[in-house]
Amino acid sequence: MAREKQPEAAAEAEGAPERSYREQLDYLNPIAQPLASRKLTRKLYKCIRKAAKQKQIRRGVKEVQKFINKGEKGITVLAGDTLPIDVYCHIPIMCEDRSLPYAYVPSKSDLGAAAGSKRPTCVIMIKPHEEYQETYDECLEEVEALPLPL
Repeated sequence: MAREKQPEAAAEAEGAPERSYREQLDYLNPIAQPLASRKLTRKLYKCIRKAAKQKQIRRGVKEVQKFINKGEKGITVLAGDTLPIDVYCHIPIMCEDRSLPYAYVPSKSDLGAAAGSKRPTCVIMIKPHEEYQETYDECLEEVEALPLPL
């Protein structure tokens, strides 16, 4: 019986209108700094899609935390609408300690969709790879240019 309801829920979710970047900003956490601009957010999603095809992403708090501790390099992308913030508020500090670039995007559901998942995700690390190096470098440059929170 539960399986019969799932396709209906998926259909309703697909039929729901997409929220614009501006509307998504209403749901941000107080710690979502530095926030990617609309243009950078699109570039990051594009880079995540390319990285997911090459299997070069780390997804989820546990996995990203593990690979940051191991010293893996990459761009960390966090969702700004994750609640409670206690779940992932330590990730930016870990990134700053290891000089890893990170940025927030407004929506965890869009972040999960960019990674090719039906489920929302609150943290993704994009690893560099020669297949999408140009896109990765553009994103890296812009994320590093964002001002860090005080």
